[in-house]
Amino acid sequence: MRQVDDALAYLRYLASIAHLQDIHYRWRPYLRDADDDMVLECAVASASRYIVTHNTADFRGAERLGVKAITPAEFWALCQGT
Repeated sequence: MRQVDDALAYLRYLASIAHLQDIHYRWRPYLRDADDDMVLECAVASASRYIVTHNTADFRGAERLGVKAITPAEFWALCQGT
């Protein structure tokens, strides 16, 4: 039960520091999947450097907009400074 409580506490923390980001669908369709376009649009609008996903192939071309799709393991390595 401790792991569940820790996970919920972390999610609550993330929600407490998050902010609503408006998106405007300026250049769609850009990716093959419209659902992925929404994620990419939000990342660009919020000036995010990364999209963390297990499906990096679905975000091919995102780097042209200044966003790099990376796996959770790659993001973890960045956070650890390796």
